[in-house]
Amino acid sequence: MNELITCINDAVWGYVLILALVGCGVWFTVKTRFVQFRMVGEMLRLLTDSAVDTVEQQVKDQAQGVRSKHISSFQAFAVSVATRVGTGNLAGVASAIAIGGPGAVFWMWVIALMGSATAFVESTLAQLYKQKHKDSFIGGPAYYIQRGLKKRWMAIAFAILITLQFGLSNNSVQANTICSAMQEAFGLSPILVGCMLAAVGLFIVFGGIQRIAHVCAVLVPVMAIGYLLLGIVIIIMNIGLIPQVFKAIVFDAFGIQQVAGGSVGVAIMVGVKRGLFSNEAGEGSAPNVAATASVSHPVKQGLIQALGVFTDTLLVCSCTAFIILISGLYNVPGLNGIALTQSALQSEVGSLGPVFVAIAIFLFAFSSIIGNYYYGEANIRFITPNTKVMTVYRICSAGVMVIFGAIASFDLVWNIVDLFMAFLTACNLFAIVMLGRYAFRLLDDYRSQKRRGIKEPTFHRSQLPEIEQDIECWE
Repeated sequence: MNELITCINDAVWGYVLILALVGCGVWFTVKTRFVQFRMVGEMLRLLTDSAVDTVEQQVKDQAQGVRSKHISSFQAFAVSVATRVGTGNLAGVASAIAIGGPGAVFWMWVIALMGSATAFVESTLAQLYKQKHKDSFIGGPAYYIQRGLKKRWMAIAFAILITLQFGLSNNSVQANTICSAMQEAFGLSPILVGCMLAAVGLFIVFGGIQRIAHVCAVLVPVMAIGYLLLGIVIIIMNIGLIPQVFKAIVFDAFGIQQVAGGSVGVAIMVGVKRGLFSNEAGEGSAPNVAATASVSHPVKQGLIQALGVFTDTLLVCSCTAFIILISGLYNVPGLNGIALTQSALQSEVGSLGPVFVAIAIFLFAFSSIIGNYYYGEANIRFITPNTKVMTVYRICSAGVMVIFGAIASFDLVWNIVDLFMAFLTACNLFAIVMLGRYAFRLLDDYRSQKRRGIKEPTFHRSQLPEIEQDIECWE
């Protein structure tokens, strides 16, 4: 079974999807005039000022006698980063280096730098086509495919794929990594840890997006800052080795000096796959939570989600990569995944290394589990309002698949994720390429208002008269 899935993955990924990802990233970067580089300052400002839009929306709701449960841009950012910052940053990076060599890190950086423009476009479109849902908003690729492309069948296909990918198979990877780390550090039984994860996860997911947002808003900053600080300390302690690390990454990326792992082709393929798994730019996942944020202009959430890609890959993933490369343990046969990261940390900080990684991966991956769950929930609601279907999904996502991941093999869970990720990404890339012109126009409008001295740009659907009838919000 595992061998069959591996063969299918190699055929599906090849270089076609990789070229599509990089090509779309370059195209969006040019069309947005390098938005991910030129507007970093605005991204940071929006993240700190996100409460303004939420308060304004709450005032409007109260005036209409509606109880508001809108989430802020920061909370939407936290949920999306919670799904990004997880297994991919610790186990995924380690796996990429073990298989593809240090050069895989370079291609992870490339897909992040170009992919952040893709993330901007998909999240801006999600805001544009979002819909009202009870006392909050709901949206994502399924919604802009249906309303923007007028392809209901394709929207349903995407909704099914993202549910299989994030709500189910992705959670098995997170659980697998948590259980492996706990067994390595504390000797705990994987099935015991899996059952505990399932119990806590089910309690949280039955609380809805507001509970998920509040949990992630607390966990994400704590876990990300703590891990980054540790990485910085280790880098400073080994500052003399950093030039050699960069040399190994760049030379290995282009085959100038094969340090470890496979050929240049393997480095590119593994680097792009693990980079996409980690930052999710173009995969169509983050737009689902981006659409729930209450903002005055769609571009605001697009900018914030672009920042999330930088946070994930250029900061957290790079910390893991440097720790592993500094340790030199990536050449050890059979050492892969989270075990490689734990061993690398142990070599740098002693016996507390595996324990720290076990705790960090628990926070990283557990927040990913509850964030991944929401992606599936939003898309199941798109397909059907049946509450029984939702209940079954909740049990499968936070319960059954978590336990499956606890007992399944490392290779099997990662191969399943890669397979669904390929189809999901292809579907979303097609949609955002077709609809990207609206994101470009919205960005031009946003920049125009900023040049006129407007601190908080606003948008009204009448500004896009040709699709005004397809936009439910933005009165």
